[in-house]
Amino acid sequence: MAEKKLDNDFSLTAVGKEGRRGLVPMMAIMLGFTFYTGTMLTGGRLGTSLTFTDLAAALLIGDLILGIYTALLAYMGGKTGLSTHLLARYAFGEKGSYLVSGILGLTQVGWFGVSVVMLALPISKIFGIDITPVILVSGAMMVATAYFGVKSLTILSIVAVPSIAVLGCYSSAISLDAIGGWGELMDSTAVSTMSLTMALSLVVGSFISGGTLTPDFARFSRTPRIAVASTVAAFFIGNILMFAFGAIGGLATGMADISDVMIAQGLVLSGIIILGLNIWTTNDNTIYAASLAFSNITKMPKKQWVVINGVLSTVFAMVLYNHFIPLLSFLSAIIPPLGAVMIMDYFFLNHKAYEGDFAEAEFSVVNVPAILAVVVGGLCGHLPVGVGCLNAVLGAMVSYGAFMTARNVWAGRGNDDDFGNMIHNV
Repeated sequence: MAEKKLDNDFSLTAVGKEGRRGLVPMMAIMLGFTFYTGTMLTGGRLGTSLTFTDLAAALLIGDLILGIYTALLAYMGGKTGLSTHLLARYAFGEKGSYLVSGILGLTQVGWFGVSVVMLALPISKIFGIDITPVILVSGAMMVATAYFGVKSLTILSIVAVPSIAVLGCYSSAISLDAIGGWGELMDSTAVSTMSLTMALSLVVGSFISGGTLTPDFARFSRTPRIAVASTVAAFFIGNILMFAFGAIGGLATGMADISDVMIAQGLVLSGIIILGLNIWTTNDNTIYAASLAFSNITKMPKKQWVVINGVLSTVFAMVLYNHFIPLLSFLSAIIPPLGAVMIMDYFFLNHKAYEGDFAEAEFSVVNVPAILAVVVGGLCGHLPVGVGCLNAVLGAMVSYGAFMTARNVWAGRGNDDDFGNMIHNV
């Protein structure tokens, strides 16, 4: 009972029946997750670089790819009740999952700090106040809600998501009126200056790293069906709305940042509110996911890591903002193959292992084929053809299947005690 009180977010265990939730609260959580400022920024760039037809195609195809990828991960989380990091133990091994958690955790901590500065900079500029106290207050507020777990995330999302949607729609209506309506919007960019392949890469790449953490939230769904439904709906509603708000505002004003658009429209307070709520909902999910990652490595409760990660990210926010983007770009190329390996392991190679009690499951130390598949997937993501993130996912899945098949064939020839064991356990 003491352990349950200390860690009621099931950091190191499967979510019990008492922690499961229905469709409405799960929709609120997942919509809050997908209402992301970076998506609106990408939408602004796409809106000024594509014809309306190409933009629509890029959004629909890109969100279909994201929807399938995250739906598979959501099903895994909803079915097992396990976080991304606990699921990773099956494919990567006990210690191998630490690599997964380390990469995901580092990325999310970095984004938390970067996003705090993204909020603090316009507030500091508009109101003429020093940026340091704005960073500290903003970071503290975000950490406070993440500390109390999924219940706080649900409440925040229920308030924030409709507010963002209403303000975004109002801003878009002003933009449409300024540009002359839907007809003018469709004709406003006569020629696409960006290829459809590049546009797809931006749409998919804008959230596939965050999407890899879908099980961290979907595991609280009452059924796998609710997990999949809330995730797919969130990506097709939330993601498309965010892209649309950015694209319409960008077309009308030539600005990619939705907060700058709203300020130019005279909606200064609204611009700050939409930016603040948008970053707050995403950052709460970010620090929550990062804390689950480090909890998997250290076995410390998630709440303690929320405080540690939040304090460090906030204190070093400006440093992260100025220097973390190149590292984040590198890590983002590695993250999609992590989810791909887990999907391949669950649905095609090792499904029966997931059906038992997690508390009694036995794991290898490090499953080397999984690590090698991530490397291959990362290399495929840099191929000069195709959609980078999709290449990375498919490359990791195919290579993992091939490596595991080769290992099993080798073991079947009676070599379990030498090379077969070497490539399975380190």
